[in-house]
Amino acid sequence: MSRITKPDVAEWLSMSVIRQPGVLGRTTRQRVVGITAALSAAALETLAVGLWFGLVAGSRTTSTALAGLGILFCGALLRASIFGATVNHLQDLLEPRRLGAATLLTACWVLWLFVADRIGGQAGLALATGTLTVLLTCQFTFERRAFGRRSIRHCSFVPIVPAVLLALGASALLSAAWFVDWSITSPPLSVEVATLIVRIEAVQIGVVVFGCFAFLAHQRRFQRLLERCP
Repeated sequence: MSRITKPDVAEWLSMSVIRQPGVLGRTTRQRVVGITAALSAAALETLAVGLWFGLVAGSRTTSTALAGLGILFCGALLRASIFGATVNHLQDLLEPRRLGAATLLTACWVLWLFVADRIGGQAGLALATGTLTVLLTCQFTFERRAFGRRSIRHCSFVPIVPAVLLALGASALLSAAWFVDWSITSPPLSVEVATLIVRIEAVQIGVVVFGCFAFLAHQRRFQRLLERCP
């Protein structure tokens, strides 16, 4: 009677996994889809929130407020379309519950800035960050139920960590605009008939930091949904 050693068992297990059709391919495909969707969602959210924040942080008039809301809502609707196409087949985005998901996300950002402005200072920043975390957790859950297929709608995943990451990115953006007062200016660069001067301000660094946190938040969110709720 032959004796099976530990290396033989390990080799048999590895070969059995490789022989199963689609196991490794499915895992790789899920990771690629999740990273691609996270990059797209983060880019859209960074662009929309950055433009909206730049408009309302400057001259707060009725026209700039309406323009900012329009940009924010369009960005939320496009981000929702990416989420829907990733976790389910892309369908009509103008259904009430899908419009509701985009409207809820827009309201999250508006309430976040309202709370921060209303209280002000570091206390306002901290309270606004906590408020945004709760609001985003609710919005992510609602969006999953509105767009996801049956297995994803009934998944037990609670998106607290993605909400915290995105709220921290928003906190970095607001901190850069409120508490950091510096800029970097390059020496004048002569290009034929023009002179170029590159100026980098703190709020622009804040937008980049926000984009990084947005990618981490969406990447974790998509990864958990695609792996735990196939």
